[in-house]
Amino acid sequence: MASRSTYLDHLASVPLFAACSQKELQKIAKAVDESHVEAGRVLIEQGDTGQECFIVLDGTAAVKRNNRTFTKAGPGDCIGELALLDRGPRTATVVAETPMDLLVIGSRQFSGVLDEVPTLARKLMATLASRIRDLDSKTYG
Repeated sequence: MASRSTYLDHLASVPLFAACSQKELQKIAKAVDESHVEAGRVLIEQGDTGQECFIVLDGTAAVKRNNRTFTKAGPGDCIGELALLDRGPRTATVVAETPMDLLVIGSRQFSGVLDEVPTLARKLMATLASRIRDLDSKTYG
């Protein structure tokens, strides 16, 4: 099991948290738990209500929508992050293809971090807005 200080490197490599300061990353690191899952485990089921997200430390997962794999998730990827913001239905199913080591943060813990570090919310909104722009450009040209 990694120490909380080693989580900082992993968190800094996640695009969602890339604009965060060291202090902000430390607050996030305090809010996460580490988890190990075996191959074949369903991490997220499409349509379920989301209450946490996962940051992949090691291993790979298949990301499926309507039973069709459309991408893979691996080290540095964040899975299920929209649940931190809206607790809405999951947009995909994610299944571990290999054994995986993950950081897990629940929406309640994440809300606590946002309350402690309000500047983090602005940085996250900017990152998410950039992702929406990228998707819009890919979809509509």
